[in-house]
Amino acid sequence: MLPIHNILEQYWGYKNFRPLQEDIITSVLNGNDTLALLPTGGGKSICFQVPAMAKDGICIVISPLIALMKDQVENLIKKGIKAIAITSAMHRKEIDIALDNCVHGAIKFLYLSPERLETEIVKVRLQRMKVNLIAIDESHCISQWGYDFRPSYLKIAALKELLPGVPVLALTATATEEVVKDIQQKLHFKKPNVLQKSFERTNLSYVVIQEDDKLTRLVKIASSLRGTGVVYVRNRKKTQEIAAYLRSNKIDADFYHAGLDAQTRDKKQNNWMQNKTRVIVCTNAFGMGIDKPDVRFVVHIDLPDSLEAYFQEAGRAGRDEQKAYAVLLYNESDKIELERSITTNFPTLEEIKQTYQALANYYQLPSGSGAGATFNLDIVALCERYKLNALTVYNSLKFLEKEGYLSTTEAVFQPSRIKIELNREDLYKFQIASPAFDIFIKLLLRSYSGLFDNFAKINEFDLAKKAGTTRDEIVKRLNYLHQQQVIIYAPQTELPQLTLEQERVDVKNLTLSKENFVFLKQRAIERMEAVLHYAGSNHKCRSQLLLAYFGETNTKRCNQCDVCLEENKKTLHTDEFENISRQVRELLSVHPMPLITLVNSVTEGNEDKRLRTIQWLLDNEQLKYDDNNQLVIGGN
Repeated sequence: MLPIHNILEQYWGYKNFRPLQEDIITSVLNGNDTLALLPTGGGKSICFQVPAMAKDGICIVISPLIALMKDQVENLIKKGIKAIAITSAMHRKEIDIALDNCVHGAIKFLYLSPERLETEIVKVRLQRMKVNLIAIDESHCISQWGYDFRPSYLKIAALKELLPGVPVLALTATATEEVVKDIQQKLHFKKPNVLQKSFERTNLSYVVIQEDDKLTRLVKIASSLRGTGVVYVRNRKKTQEIAAYLRSNKIDADFYHAGLDAQTRDKKQNNWMQNKTRVIVCTNAFGMGIDKPDVRFVVHIDLPDSLEAYFQEAGRAGRDEQKAYAVLLYNESDKIELERSITTNFPTLEEIKQTYQALANYYQLPSGSGAGATFNLDIVALCERYKLNALTVYNSLKFLEKEGYLSTTEAVFQPSRIKIELNREDLYKFQIASPAFDIFIKLLLRSYSGLFDNFAKINEFDLAKKAGTTRDEIVKRLNYLHQQQVIIYAPQTELPQLTLEQERVDVKNLTLSKENFVFLKQRAIERMEAVLHYAGSNHKCRSQLLLAYFGETNTKRCNQCDVCLEENKKTLHTDEFENISRQVRELLSVHPMPLITLVNSVTEGNEDKRLRTIQWLLDNEQLKYDDNNQLVIGGN
């Protein structure tokens, strides 16, 4: 086994671990099932990547987000560590080759979505791999008590039977006490083992501002604070409108949402990461996996659906541990909007069935077919064809996913790929028999290496330029070769993926659990009420409110949120008391003064604090009134 400190320095360039990281790694290396709770930006990935590097074999990483998987795989490859991700957007042959490389190659990390665990091809290959660790990212998704429950996560427990003796490391940045217990039970931990770093962010000032004119306030915030910022809003249209408003007020801003194409999203994200853009106005599609340390403020224009989501998004500020602000702008209309969203987020059972039938028609799926099939999911086209409401369809899909009928992924750019299916001899015969394609096949072989063994990413525009033709013509040729089974051609896509988890049933036989529907809606209402309580509270420290929600009750006031700062104005602290007392004595040592003159002559503290200090000094006979009703120093 390699020393973990050497691995940390060699691959990550750090000499020391962050608090709790080493404890988590040691627990895993000792073979213990472990639940690690680290706040956003707490360095969760190192907790499984380092121990996996320390031991022989491969680490299986379960993650719900393709974008996050791709990001981590790219970062590992840049460090010289072999890693791959298998997603629903990949061709079956592509998956087959990738899994073979995990069995026979030197791959150290295999990233999988939980849905992949159910496929026979994955289950068989996993048993042939030398697995040293199972890491489960976003592990709160396994709990129905959690804010982002995904039924596919329940399948992960079967890995323990498939790979007996392999330790499990579950990681999350947001989990309440009941979710912490539920994660360990659902993953069949041999014994409870939770390693938790406090969620307290001592450098982060939480502020809630009651504000009707949010845009004017936002400009004031962005103008008064230095550094980069993030502004979260609920819908895509608002991202554009608010970014434009900021720019009209001389604040460099751009917008970001999932509806943009991948190239545009990457450009906007990189500009912000490199400080070419100061403020990014976005939906919650932005931020996952982004580790920018110097974000000075995160502003929420709209109320989030849950305190879990808020804590994670607000926590993107101040990861460099320097002073930062998490601001929530709130007014009474937000409460109405949030309550309305509960209705929107939970379509009627009839609407859910209507969406299911529309999917069956759209993909031309007869009853009893389609189990395991994956399709590009274009909600806009689906809604246009069947005159459906996009929000209703989106939320209906989420419920169908929770019922186990299907699964969806987020929109992620997947470039075009090809692989030659024939061996060299048969390919040569095809070229002789089809001289019209001879030159084109030679172009493919010259442009991309390893086509007989692996899939290669291609660019149709580049090929068109080299061939002196159009992209459409290149696509036409590639499709023909694919139909002739000369190559496998997987065209690029930016659409989300939809996978049927079971065969399509007649909509009359579609069983939807009313109890589950009611339970999930009630949990959503409870989370909404927690958000409203946080936004509307003005008597308890914001940090203490958030920490109590996550089960940390014995915490101190942060002394920097809006509630604490207001309270500090009323509360007389020791240093203020001593400074005011000193000034009072210095002034009265010169000559007696009337109370009002004395109060106005002291420069320390506000008027209320000066009066309270003077009253205490009078009560304790350190001051007194003389015969002319003027204050003098008391005592002997």
